Amino acid sequence: MRLSFKIPILLGAVASLSACQYDVLAPSGWVAAEQRDLLVISTLLMLIVIIPVIFMAIWFPLRYRADRPDLSDYAPTWAHSTRLEYVLWGVPIIIVAILGVYTYIYTHRLDPYRPLDAAEIGTEIGEPIEVDVVSLDWKWLFIYPEQGVASVNELAVPAGRPINLRLTSSTVMTTFSVPALGGMIYTMAGMETKLHLIADEEGTYFGQAAHYSGPGFSEMHFDTLAMSDADFDQWVEKARASNDELSREAYLELEVPTMANEVQYYSGVDDGLFDRIRGLCVDEGKICMDQMMMQDEMGGGGLEGIADKHKYQYDDQRAIDGFGNPIGVPATPSAPAHGGHADGETLSMNSHEGAAHDGH
Repeated sequence: MRLSFKIPILLGAVASLSACQYDVLAPSGWVAAEQRDLLVISTLLMLIVIIPVIFMAIWFPLRYRADRPDLSDYAPTWAHSTRLEYVLWGVPIIIVAILGVYTYIYTHRLDPYRPLDAAEIGTEIGEPIEVDVVSLDWKWLFIYPEQGVASVNELAVPAGRPINLRLTSSTVMTTFSVPALGGMIYTMAGMETKLHLIADEEGTYFGQAAHYSGPGFSEMHFDTLAMSDADFDQWVEKARASNDELSREAYLELEVPTMANEVQYYSGVDDGLFDRIRGLCVDEGKICMDQMMMQDEMGGGGLEGIADKHKYQYDDQRAIDGFGNPIGVPATPSAPAHGGHADGETLSMNSHEGAAHDGH
């Protein structure tokens, strides 16, 4: 009866796992392959300890159980074995040392900010392609500064050419991940991160947000299309044929929280748009993060700057509830007619608070 009850559960577990994709163990890019190798090496090294421990955890209770027929090996006064101490301390130390060496080598080799080196990869690679990435609620924006086009929820790259990614976020922190190509990097508002990848072969690879970022997180994924140079040129021409252009106004419309967005193309992109997105100053009249920090360093705007508080605020205009709906914009108080030292301190604190909130 018990066995018949367990069989459906086991079959259900196998069926659910059959749909899983183990891209980490079946990489399609040099970075992912290196990460796979480190994972395998680390696992094998740790198994040197884990397997004997599991074996001894089973064998010792059976071998030295109280009701065993032969008790002649009972040694209640036993206290020390030099050989055993060498094994118990020496083997883990050696394993940790080897693991440390491999981790050091791979950590520097796979530094996400480090451009890919053809000599290290061991094969001939083409010219790098630059892509600017913006994580929005809840979609991905990819800007191609060299081609002057952009796309939503579709990343197209030439296979065999390094991909130099600059990343930022419009609101909350999340994580950019294409498991088959390797690498994972955070995107954060007001900051820029970098990631370097390469697709060894043509194909379509799943990309996702790997860090919870709100109610639309589960649908915040995209396809990475690795293609030949000729096919990539055709993809660029298809994007240039779009009737939409990514101006600052169009970006602000795109920035509004939405879920399950379809793929969209933009035939043109405003100059410096990514830098404005990173600086949280796409809106007309907003103070960019670098300017805000410089003004804070100079002591703030004083009492006269209180009326310009809205130029430094960012999060309030983008506040949402648990379902992704905008909450609304609080009224901005007007500058007081008089004040003292405390008001000046408040303005300085507001400026710092804006910088902290904008960076999440």
